[in-house]
Amino acid sequence: MGVELKNVVKRYRDKLAVDNISLRIEDGEIFGLLGPNGAGKSTTIKMIMGLLDQNSGKIKINNMDVAKKSLDVRKILGLVPQELAIYEDLTAKENLEFFAKLYGLRGKELKEKVNEALEFTKLTENKNEKIKRFSGGMKRRLNIACAITHNPEIIIMDEPTVGIDPQSRNHILQSVKELNKRGSTVIYTSHYMQEVEEICDRVGIIDHGKLIGLGTNEELKSQLSEEERLVIDVMNMKFNLLEEIRNLNGVINVIQNKDSLEILTKKAQQIMQDVLFILSKEDVKVSNISLQQPNLESVFLSLTGRNLRD
Repeated sequence: MGVELKNVVKRYRDKLAVDNISLRIEDGEIFGLLGPNGAGKSTTIKMIMGLLDQNSGKIKINNMDVAKKSLDVRKILGLVPQELAIYEDLTAKENLEFFAKLYGLRGKELKEKVNEALEFTKLTENKNEKIKRFSGGMKRRLNIACAITHNPEIIIMDEPTVGIDPQSRNHILQSVKELNKRGSTVIYTSHYMQEVEEICDRVGIIDHGKLIGLGTNEELKSQLSEEERLVIDVMNMKFNLLEEIRNLNGVINVIQNKDSLEILTKKAQQIMQDVLFILSKEDVKVSNISLQQPNLESVFLSLTGRNLRD
């Protein structure tokens, strides 16, 4: 049971989008799938859904070959796409009824499942409102409701919390955990590492079409046992200094966030003075320096050489 990819390859003309990926997602787990833009993540999801054929290799879901039994496979899958797949001129209830009918629900069962999905996503009071009046968070929750009316065994969530407020994001994360408790396997992609660390049992990291990291959060972080994360809070950072810092002996990589630099290194104490000297030359103000343990983002940076949003 579960999802199994074995030596899967997908080419687009001269581009190798997915390069010989083998992967097993266990029944009943929340699996995080991470990769920079263009890494092959979306292509992999489309092949799992049966929306795209692989050039070679096999994909099985609950021991069914997706290429041969795509219609049977889709009945047990639910997709929460990154782009909202709802009709703004319909009410929440009408949207749910439409998608429920696509999965063959009718009569009493349809009514019960629609009401259950509304209740689960806390949209019952808004069921007769047109979607164009909904907030971004409410639309995201309805997007999830449309994917779960038929009680899918496997739910694929592609960036389900993009562009919403913290309260709505927390509600969606709790919903993912609850769906998993009710028996659904969840495949979850996100640009927010904190989300993946919070809810996922295991994580697969894809880059340039290859699976380059796989394991629990702790297993992945253990790969960086000798590496440290030096975080420097700065003001008026000059972009041209990043390359100079990257070229320091012992620096593995550098991420510039809005008001800080994150430096992955094996020699934090040794390079700290060199980094501060480089910053002082350009009058970059430093407000705080901290040495932190590697997190999932550190692992991602170490394996891919870039930030998830690059």
